[in-house]
This record gives sequence, structure tokens and C-alpha cells, in this order.
Amino acid sequence: TDLGDVAGRLYSWNTTGSLLGALIGGYALLFWLDLDDVYRVAMGAIALAALLTTLRSVSLGWVAPGIFAVFAFAAIAVLPDWAPERLSAGLFRNREGLPDTFNGPEALFRNHQNGKLVFYDDDPIASIAVASFSGAKSPENLAIMSNGKSDGAIPGDYVTTALLALIPAMIARDPARVFVVGYGTGVTAGELTALAETREVLLAEISPGVIEAAPLFDFGNLAASRNPKLQIVQGDAYRTLLRSQGKFDLIVSEPSNPWVAGIEMLYSQEFLEAAHDRLNPGGVHAQWFHTYETDSATLALILRTYDSVFDHAAVWYTVGSDLLLLGVKDPEGAFDLERLRQRFERPDFKAGFARCKINSFAALLAHEIVPVDVLAATPLTGDLHTLLHPRLSSLAARAFFVGAFGNLPPTLTPAAAELGKQNSLLARFTAARPEGFDTPLRLEVIEETCRHGMNLCAPLIARWIVDEPISPARDHLRARIARNRKLSRTVRLAAVELLVPLFEGAPDDLPAKLPPAAAAKASNLFIEFYDHAAPFSRAALLGLWQRCEADPDQEQACIAARAKLETIVGDLRQ
Repeated sequence: TDLGDVAGRLYSWNTTGSLLGALIGGYALLFWLDLDDVYRVAMGAIALAALLTTLRSVSLGWVAPGIFAVFAFAAIAVLPDWAPERLSAGLFRNREGLPDTFNGPEALFRNHQNGKLVFYDDDPIASIAVASFSGAKSPENLAIMSNGKSDGAIPGDYVTTALLALIPAMIARDPARVFVVGYGTGVTAGELTALAETREVLLAEISPGVIEAAPLFDFGNLAASRNPKLQIVQGDAYRTLLRSQGKFDLIVSEPSNPWVAGIEMLYSQEFLEAAHDRLNPGGVHAQWFHTYETDSATLALILRTYDSVFDHAAVWYTVGSDLLLLGVKDPEGAFDLERLRQRFERPDFKAGFARCKINSFAALLAHEIVPVDVLAATPLTGDLHTLLHPRLSSLAARAFFVGAFGNLPPTLTPAAAELGKQNSLLARFTAARPEGFDTPLRLEVIEETCRHGMNLCAPLIARWIVDEPISPARDHLRARIARNRKLSRTVRLAAVELLVPLFEGAPDDLPAKLPPAAAAKASNLFIEFYDHAAPFSRAALLGLWQRCEADPDQEQACIAARAKLETIVGDLRQ
């Protein structure tokens, strides 16, 4: 007759225990204990529960159960510690077997090179490790890892994390008050606090372990953790931003990869809107993203969501696989080249860019990929990533599993291409110079672009061939790149001659009739290598297709293929 009452109380206690276990063992205890110690506490709780149940259920007295309990607690106490090197190994990022995969765990981890741990902490948010990688070129080489995934290294990621601070700070009207998402190695915070204009940097870091490890990186981030301008708030970036008082001149969002649990909120439309609303006039929002371990669909979702919030957006690169999304509130200030050049030449900015090995204003402008307002003129159709309809985590996780590279969506419609030609900072800079795009300037720009393995290197060289058919300086540069086989493949140096016919003014040495495969190949190159700073000619591409259509036997096939191409690039006659 009391079955319902017993079952109800049983389920109630079970639910209460599950909630308390998750809260205490999965969160609260990790403020003081590591995972293996929490595991010991859990086993001790089970042993205690077994003792109490035995005493209540079996008439054995206290002695025998007590002896067994003492042995159980003693065995739990002497359990060996878990190896933090194994917990932070990050083997989930290996998609192929290692040399010792089938030789057992001892051999695998003995030969798995993941640095020497100098810090480890299992905090309530993540397992944080700092590994040292000694080397002759850089005796101090540290990486911070969250759950086995590297979230930054000095000096390996210095350029990316420094440019995340310097580029938007240079564009902002007055970067006096800054909000930063995530500490990592502290380079972004360090570069911002080193700027003379910056008075306050409010940084949100959710992981206590990252904050505790922060001083380890002071050797390479201008002693960021000790800078009085920096205020680190432990907490979720979204809530910290919403609770912050006043507005900011610059917001830099540097979260981890979106396939990491809990990160996708920082890429959501709602978070971007909160950041947009907290920017002062003339303010800039900057967000990091990557092209590795992702796909084009994930990149397109990121850009669509970003473009839906920021009316004036641009895309730059820091190094070859790291992107910087910029949302500016003052597009006219972003186009003021003389103002930007003067800020670049200031001692604080000059020193920061020099640490990134960028020693000229032209080399910096070479990092712009998609100029301001081009995204707004591009039809980026598709879903958005919102908190009510979160899509990013699932999409990014699938892309991570495949482990490929993503490409930016084409920004080649007539309107987008025209805006790109007008708004490209590098194009505006070269047009304003009396000497134009001369040899010294070309060398600065192309060397910077090629140094980071960008495929924008090839069209810049092809444009140079069109402008100057004979150039010993260019031939020397190409020979130098060709000697570096890896770099030559990365920048697709072999494609240079194929790109020449896509420019206005290129020599006409193609046959009068072009097969469909050749026209299609030229179109793919047009899309893949399009550079707003050195744009291809739509008329030149149209001319190639007209040669294809000149042959009656292939006319219809060429017309159909061109129509398919124009769904991506728009009407070539415009």
C-alpha cells in the first residue's frame, strides 16, 4: 500500500544525490582538488555508503564491516596519481595512428612529444596545462593547453594574438577603454596595455587555472599580468560584458574553437549584438577565427552571423590560417589612410608591429582580405547562429572530425567587386603614391603575403607580370620562393602564369576557340585567387567564355557552364 510513497522518496533522494554529486564533484571540489582527488572522494563516498547499508541490512555488528571499510579507505588513499602528461596529451586531434599506437600506452606516451609540463590544474571549467618546448632558437617556448588542446603559444602564436590587439586598436578612433575575451598567453592583453592611449583593459577569463598560470607567460607578453592597466575578471565573457559599466572603444573576442563545448555562445548573434551595443562611436569589434580543422560551411555561418550585426565589416588575416573579423562603427575613419599611417608610425604601434615582423605600413595593409562593406554587398544567404537556434557547435564539430580547411565565401558579385576595388586599403594606398605600385612597394607587399603562405601571393605576382613583363627583381623573388618547396606549394606558385590572362591588359596569346574545360579552369582560378587589392577583370573572364561559345559544337555547353558560374560571381557583363 505504500509502494508509491517509497518509490517517490527513492527517486527524490536519487535526484537530489545526482544533482549534489554533479555540483560538488563536478564543479565545487575542483576549485581545490584535481580530477584524481575528486575520484578518490567519490570512491570514499561509495565505500561509506556501502558500510552504512551493510550495518543497516546485515546483523554483523561494527567490527567486520569496520575492518573492511578501513581497508577500503586505505586502498583508496594509496591509489597512484593520474599522469597529467596523459590527460593533457590532446590525442583526440590525431586522425592517424602514431608510430607507437599499437605498442601499448607506456610506449605511446613515452615517445609522444608534447613538451614538459610546468603547470597543471584541473579547475571547474577545464584541465589547464602549460608545457615547455625547449629549443636552440627559442629557449623560452611555452604553450597553454585546455583539455589537451593548445589555446596559444609563445612565440608560436605571437603574431596572431598580437595583431588581434594592434590592428583594431589602430583603426579605432581612441582605444582608451578595452574589453577582451579570454587571456590565453596574455599577448593580446600585453600589446593593448603597452599602447599609450589605452587607459583600461577589462579582461574576462572563465578558467581559474588560466588566471593562475598567467605569470608564467610574462616573459613573452610584456609582463601583462603585472600591468596596472589590466583588470582580470574571472567569469563568463557574455555575463561579464553585460554586467560591465559604461561602453568600450574596442572589444577583442579571442575565444577557443567553436567545436569546444560551451564556446559557441561567444559566436552567437546575441553576443555580437551585446558587443555592438557597448561600443562607443568610432569603436571597433574584433573577433578571431580559423580556417584549419573546419570547412567552408562553418566559415560561411560565422560570416553571415557577423555581417547580420555589424553593418561595416572587414576580414583580415594574421597568419595564413588565422582570420580577424572586424566590425567598425566609423567606416570613414577606417578609410583615412593618412590617419592610419600616422598611427602605425607612432613608437608604441611601431614597436608592436615590429614584434610581429611587420616593418612597413604597406606590409600591414597586405593583411586585408575582404575590405570594409564588401560583405554587406555580398548575398550571404543561409541560417544564422543564435542562442535560440544554435547551429555552430554541431556544424563545427563535424568539420573538426573531418579535419579539412575552410575557404571564405566568394565576394565577387559586381557590387561587391566594385566596393572591394574602391575600399581596398592597399589599392587606395598605392593609388595615392606618386610612384604608384613601384618595385620596392611590390616587394614589401608580396614578401609579406608569401611569408604567411597566403594564396593572394600568386595573383600579386601575376599582376606584376602584366604591369612589367620584364622585371629582374620579380624573377629573383620567384626563384627565391621556388627554392622553398613547401612555401612554393602553399602559395601555389605554379598557378601564376595561369592567372595572367585574368587581368585587364594581359597579352592576348590564347587560341580563338577555348574548350569548356579550359574556361571552367580559368573560372575556378578567378574565384579561388581573387584579390580585392589586385582584382581580376570580369571582362577578361567574359572574353574567355565568349571564345568557348565561339565554337558551334560546344556553344550550348559553354553557355550553360557560364550561367552556372554567374550564380556565384554575378553577371560577367556588369
